[in-house]
Amino acid sequence: MAHISLYRRFRPQSFDEMVRQEHVVRVLKNQIESNSIGHAYLFTGPRGTGKTTVARIFARAINCEHPKDGSPCGECSTCLALQNSMDITEIDAASNNGVDQMRDLREKVQYPPVNGKYKVFIIDEVHMLTDSAFNALLKTLEEPPAHAVFILATTEPQKLPATILSRCMRLDFKLIPEEDLEKHLMRVLDGIGKKYEREAVAAIARAGAGSDRDMLSIAEMCIAYSDELTYEGVTAVLGAADFHVTCTLVSSLLQADCGNAIGRTEKILSEGKAVGVLVRNILELLNQILVAKTCQTAEQLLSLPKELFAEVKKLADDADPKAILRATEIMAKTESELRYTASPRIVLETAIVRIATPEEDYDIDALLVRMSALEKELQELKERGIRVSAPAEASSAPKKEEVPAAVPQPTEQQEPETVSDDGYMPFSMEEPIFDEAYFSDEPFDLPAAREEREPVRPEKEEREPARPEKEEREPARPEKKETFTPPTAIQTPPPPAEGSGGASKDAMAVFGKFMRTLRKSCRNGVLVTICSDLEADFEGSLFVLYTDLDTVFRSLKRAEHLEILKQVLSQIGIADFDVRLRGKAVKEDGIAQLKKDFKDYPIEVK
Repeated sequence: MAHISLYRRFRPQSFDEMVRQEHVVRVLKNQIESNSIGHAYLFTGPRGTGKTTVARIFARAINCEHPKDGSPCGECSTCLALQNSMDITEIDAASNNGVDQMRDLREKVQYPPVNGKYKVFIIDEVHMLTDSAFNALLKTLEEPPAHAVFILATTEPQKLPATILSRCMRLDFKLIPEEDLEKHLMRVLDGIGKKYEREAVAAIARAGAGSDRDMLSIAEMCIAYSDELTYEGVTAVLGAADFHVTCTLVSSLLQADCGNAIGRTEKILSEGKAVGVLVRNILELLNQILVAKTCQTAEQLLSLPKELFAEVKKLADDADPKAILRATEIMAKTESELRYTASPRIVLETAIVRIATPEEDYDIDALLVRMSALEKELQELKERGIRVSAPAEASSAPKKEEVPAAVPQPTEQQEPETVSDDGYMPFSMEEPIFDEAYFSDEPFDLPAAREEREPVRPEKEEREPARPEKEEREPARPEKKETFTPPTAIQTPPPPAEGSGGASKDAMAVFGKFMRTLRKSCRNGVLVTICSDLEADFEGSLFVLYTDLDTVFRSLKRAEHLEILKQVLSQIGIADFDVRLRGKAVKEDGIAQLKKDFKDYPIEVK
């Protein structure tokens, strides 16, 4: 008798024998019991999770004369006849993906079933069909005969047209947990009478990665390797590096022993191990170390032999969690880089050096690893009774001699400053008006009130005549538009005319105090920003704010903004104010002149 593979030999024949997929089984059972069978189903999910198996069981169950709990009985005449019947047709869409095959299928659908109630068409790998084949199948899939049932199976549902997806009942299959794979594999091994180790079964289940068919294929290779299924035999069949050698390599990486790590890597690769396999082995061991470091039930989760788990536990106790995480991230990145490189060995060795030399790496993870190593060394010194002194304070450091700043040399426009006998420059008692405007919080006085108090300040009147020559030497400079130059003289010049572009000292002082008060009391940031670009001036006792932009002018003229400006200016002693657009008065005069010259013509300003 020809050899039959394990996954074919032990394929489930009923829903009760299925490994997980309870959500799919429950839906199909309920439809069979309620006799509400759909016309098209779509089974999606990873490979080896039972899509084709469930399709076959469902095809026999809907034709069974006496189903048992939704599963075919396997004893009635229909179940026996369906073992070799045309009522259940399986089509491999990977090799029959043309429009001609779909046209032939469309013709076969019209014939009624021979043995059962339904004629079932199972199309596997349906995503391989061409666009023309999908179009040929579309109408039949939408409105098939009452006796026809379509079951489409695929691992890539995203490749199917939306018109196909909308016409099918979709059922998603999930990956199978390792625990269920282990139980299924032990039932298979018990069925064939093969001795095994529990750790070997767990290793095969992990290698299956959620696929029952992949697990049984690996188990078949391991069964042929030796009379008894052992953990060492499984690792040898899988091509993994020796566990103890890999542990030594990972220990060197976590302890930052770069030379030993490179030597171990070269030894493993020289034995013929592939670079990708070694990277996966390192990643798997790092994951086991992390689980042993953080989980109380790590021994049950890892399912390793006792001596191997003891070695993993020792590595976990000696390693720093940050170093484990950093090594895992670097190796995971290396595994993805191996797919696109022509020199995988160099990429691996570069990653090994980077993990083993955190002091040469300047990312945050490397710095954390170095800090953890320093803290560990300090703790060991304290435990040995060695006192570690704190670094010397800054006050104990020798103070540098302070070098006096060089005195600036006099220039033609600058008079030399005298130095007193004790080496210090005399401090000027004059208070500039600009500083007073921006740093004084006293209410501002109008020019009239200020002139009344001028006699109270005799100091400035005595000092003012002392600098007549300099004032005579300096010619009058024309004021520049939108600039402010701090005055050298104490006398207040008359305010400039309206719209001239300049501003008096009093206006600048009031404007500075106004902006400071506005920032403190106003929560409208836009208004504060707009006001910062304004210019100010006095017309007698009227405080005028100028702007060159019509948008800013209209915004400030809004009632809510005028009310805020009024409140802020009243806090600094300004009762009368106005907001004007520069050049508006000239424009209004020109319009008035036009209206006067052309009285008989209507003039509209837009």
